[in-house]
This record gives sequence, C-alpha cells and structure tokens, in this order.
Amino acid sequence: MKLYYMPGACSLAPHIALREAGQPFSLVEVDYQTRRTAADQDYLEINPKGYVPALVLEDGELLTEVPVILQFVDGQAPDAGLLPASGMPRLRALEWLNFTATEIHKSFSPLFRPTTPTAFLKPGREHLSRRLAVIEHHLNEHRYLLGSDFSLADAYLFTVCRWLGDQDLSVANWPALQRHFDDIRSRPAVRDALAREGLTE
Repeated sequence: MKLYYMPGACSLAPHIALREAGQPFSLVEVDYQTRRTAADQDYLEINPKGYVPALVLEDGELLTEVPVILQFVDGQAPDAGLLPASGMPRLRALEWLNFTATEIHKSFSPLFRPTTPTAFLKPGREHLSRRLAVIEHHLNEHRYLLGSDFSLADAYLFTVCRWLGDQDLSVANWPALQRHFDDIRSRPAVRDALAREGLTE
C-alpha cells in the first residue's frame, strides 16, 4: 500500500493507523504548495480532490477520506482491535469518527484558509472551542473516546488537536483532552509516525 501525505496534515491519522495495525506500506510526501510529489508527479492526477490522505491499495484502487481509510485499515488487521467489530460499540466508534471529521476537523478549515475574513476568526475559534467542550466532557469520564480502550477514533482526535497551537489555542485549555493527547502521543506507533513525518516535539 502507498499512503500520500503532507507532514502534520490529517493524513497523520491513517499513517498512525497503518503503524498500529502493523501493515506494510510506503509513504509519499505531497508538497502543500505545488501539489507535487518528491518524484515530481502531479498529485491531482493521483487524487483529483487535491488533498490528503490518499491510500493506493495493492490492486491499484484509491481510497480517500480519513474515516474511510481508518475503517479499511481496521479491516486489514481485525486482530489488532483498532475499532470494535460490530454492534453498538462499532456504531459509537463511527459516531466519534464522524464527529471528529465534521465538527472538529472541518471547523479548522476556514481558520486555515487565507481568504477567510479576519472578522470570522474569533467566532470560528469559539465554535471550535464549543465542539471541543463536548469531547472534554466525555473524556472527563472516559480514558478514551470509546471508554477504556484505545481506538482509531483517538488517533484521529489526536491528529486534529495538534493544530490548536496554530490557532492561538492550546490543548491545555481542556485538561481531560490534554491528558488524552499526552496518552496518545506516548504510543510507540504514534511516536514513530511523528518522527517519520519530521514532527518530533
């Protein structure tokens, strides 16, 4: 498998997932400005959406979108226990994956966009903070998003929370989230992914 990524972008979540699953894969970095790979390929020819992540499978099929790739990786290594297999636990995992994608991840998008009016930034950060408060409340009572066990939903949450410092916010503003963040960051697969992307702190 081949994962197209940009250092520190949301592609970090499937990068972590692949390492947690012990799956063989290669990494291809995409330049943020030019949308070209290190081999000077036009990334738009690989993934017309233009953003990462993109995972090319052994048969040449292309998968995009973080929640979908995370579920695929889980399916490749079911014994790793990265997502619940079925029933309500599985639905809760998908619930948190979708909440992270639509309410946390996408709340960052206009804040990073250079064309966003300055007047929007303060209410945009306040909106993001309210969404994080939902997670803070949950993590006050649970070690991980699914309770006592790590899942790929936690890897996705960790990935997007790394961006808070870029928005004059700090994960330390939410103590339970800070504890969760530190916990996820200490996992060997996470440390390896961060180091490989040049993000060692």
